[in-house]
This record gives sequence, C-alpha cells and structure tokens, in this order.
Amino acid sequence: MVLVPTPIGNLEDITLRAQRALSEADVVVAEDTRVSGRLLQHLGLQKPLVSFHTHNEHRTVEGLVERLQRGER
Repeated sequence: MVLVPTPIGNLEDITLRAQRALSEADVVVAEDTRVSGRLLQHLGLQKPLVSFHTHNEHRTVEGLVERLQRGER
C-alpha cells in the first residue's frame, strides 16, 4: 500500500513519483472518487476506484485488507 497525496488545484502539480505509484497500483482507494477519477483520467490511467471515507470505512476496510493479503497494490 502506498499513500499518494493529490495536487490541490492544478492537476499538473502531481509529482513523477506519485504518477508512478498510481500507474503501478492495482486499485486506487480515495475519499472522493470524483476528484481521484479526474486525476486518473488526466494521467491517462484506468484503475478501479474504491471509495473510503468516514461514512463507509467500517464496511470497506475488510475488503481492502483482503486485497492487500492477496498481494494487490
């Protein structure tokens, strides 16, 4: 698992390291999938997006742990 900070405002402010991490990821977990979806689209990446926030964290965390145990990135 890698945490990737996203740029605030200008999508082109993302670092090369963050771009590489996103391109190597099997799945992207995001608080706001709309914003993250725009970022992925800007980078030309198609990845499954999983929403993870205060209102769904208890339902979502088990599935994320299972993905990590299977070796997904």
